[in-house]
Amino acid sequence: MDFLLIFNSAILGLGLAMDAFSVSLANGLDDPCMRKRKMYGISAIFGTFQGLMPLIGWLLVHTLAEMFNTFQAFIPWIALGLLSFIGAKMLFDGVGELKSGEDKSKVCTPKQLSFASLIIQGIATSIDALSVGFTISEYNLLEALAAALIIAAITFVICLGGVIIGRRFGTALAGKSAIFGGVILIVIGIEIFVTSFI
Repeated sequence: MDFLLIFNSAILGLGLAMDAFSVSLANGLDDPCMRKRKMYGISAIFGTFQGLMPLIGWLLVHTLAEMFNTFQAFIPWIALGLLSFIGAKMLFDGVGELKSGEDKSKVCTPKQLSFASLIIQGIATSIDALSVGFTISEYNLLEALAAALIIAAITFVICLGGVIIGRRFGTALAGKSAIFGGVILIVIGIEIFVTSFI
């Protein structure tokens, strides 16, 4: 393992983690009372998916390159659909809380973010990382694994920061935080979709 591999993997990790960071921020906004265990869990899920997708991409390039090229065209549509669905749900929940007049500033109870929703977020924010398989296609298996681990570690740290920042702002925003979180998810879905065609 040389310095160039570590450096390139770190740069890839930073670039790939930005969508996951934004979704982590949205999760923190939506749940200002989030427990530390959940914060680490969210970051670990995003880190795992961001590390796994380039590795799967690498494997596909080395085995089923033609099928991978066909599937790649659907990646922006999948990300848009998944993030828009979760964002819309968060948005409607936030509007419902405002209409019901719930005051969350007095009582702080952690919200439930289902494991299934978290997995969908992880897939939606990392699916575009499959194409990194082309970038690292010249690596051998050991180098590809090392790159995936570096990407996963960087994503974990960045997402943990996103959840912490979101949680702090979520407390200040009280009932409006779920609306902001939902809007962020929808915007990220649109951004992934639009930038894939530019």
